[in-house]
Amino acid sequence: MEEKLITRKRLDYNNKLILAPMVRIGTLPMRLLALDYGADIVYTEELIDRKLLRSIRRENDVLGTVDYIDKTDGTVVFRTCSREREHVVLQIGTSDSARAAEVAHMVENDVAGIDVNMGCPKKFSILGGMGASLLREPQKATDILRKLIETVTIPITCKIRILPDLEETLLLCDILASTGIAAIAVHGRTIEERPQHPNRNHVLKQISARLLIPVIANGGSKDIQNHSDIFRFKKETGCSSVMLARAAEWNCSVFRKEGSLPMENVIKSYLKHAINCDNSPSNTKYCIQNILREFQESPLGRRFLNAQTLEQICQVWKLDDYYRSKSEEFQAKGLLGRFQVMPGILDKDNNSISHKRKIYEEEDVSLMRCAFLRNSYITDSELPKTRLLKWTKENRKKMPIYNTRQESKLFCSVVTVDGRKYGSSFWGKNKKWAEQGAALVCLYFLGIIDEKSLTTCNILL
Repeated sequence: MEEKLITRKRLDYNNKLILAPMVRIGTLPMRLLALDYGADIVYTEELIDRKLLRSIRRENDVLGTVDYIDKTDGTVVFRTCSREREHVVLQIGTSDSARAAEVAHMVENDVAGIDVNMGCPKKFSILGGMGASLLREPQKATDILRKLIETVTIPITCKIRILPDLEETLLLCDILASTGIAAIAVHGRTIEERPQHPNRNHVLKQISARLLIPVIANGGSKDIQNHSDIFRFKKETGCSSVMLARAAEWNCSVFRKEGSLPMENVIKSYLKHAINCDNSPSNTKYCIQNILREFQESPLGRRFLNAQTLEQICQVWKLDDYYRSKSEEFQAKGLLGRFQVMPGILDKDNNSISHKRKIYEEEDVSLMRCAFLRNSYITDSELPKTRLLKWTKENRKKMPIYNTRQESKLFCSVVTVDGRKYGSSFWGKNKKWAEQGAALVCLYFLGIIDEKSLTTCNILL
């Protein structure tokens, strides 16, 4: 049988500055900011294979992005764009070679490379056989890497932590490198060690001297304050490239060869990307909190902490006019909120099957198709059920009564208020969210919220 010739795409991992994969930090706005400041390669936050596999790819014409959208609740699992196409590496959390390969095949044309997380020490990853658990299962780890290399033409890498024993670490690196991966990123601490522990640069140097593939040094943020420190770290480790996590999280302009910028400038630039990407307020707030750090206790920091919406956050840095301008532009183009969902529930071929599900037999239910998204609400007082309960008390009506039904793992609810019934025809993934969706529809029909409010915090379909 004639062997199939595969033309491999290349992503050079030599002499590169790289944004590390960071949970909740490595979303599109921060990746774009890192590229603006001089990063050569940007990693996504770790994305679990199962979550990616239940998503569907959609091109977002309004934002100019490619979105991978969770079919069960409509949230965006992964958002990318042409600006980062040749620079973004998608990191996956996986414990299964077949699932990993399926994910890689799905995203191959939208990313520059795939990385397998083999260093995360979190309990969730360990119990799922992912992350650092793979360090003790080299056979499984190599099976995953080889399967990925066989499946796609883009470069495959992995990110690990060192083991307590030097010889075991070197042997593991030999085994992983033998699979044909394009590079390996190594964090110079064990899974038990934390940032206060010194990074073992001498171990990274031995790994780099031993392997023929590029070795990416990670873990030096504690001693990196500016651009020149990056190259000192690179020299100390002897590695091909440097990957930054916390140093970039605190001030992403550390990638600038001209020197770091003031925190306020960095936040403003980040906010513009967050607005342009229609990023969620909760994620935007989290990223800014990690830039502010101890300055959260300053007068400006306290104003920021009190902000709940993206517009309110922008007001703190006098970018609210920019926010409103972009928001109006997006709405005029038809963007419905920060998330997109399919019209109802999808079958395995991504066809709508919502018409096959009857909400309730009664014909007197006022229905809308909209989905409640918990991430859109900062405080509990904003939640639809809370607002509806408050309205009934203020107007001396009986408390809302929710009637919720379940089919398979999906839920749909109808709420009765003042003798009328209201519900959303969107089937949610849990009972609480289904009830919030019904309350949302009720608030709309009662005139408490308008259509603009629906499309700002939820999904109107």
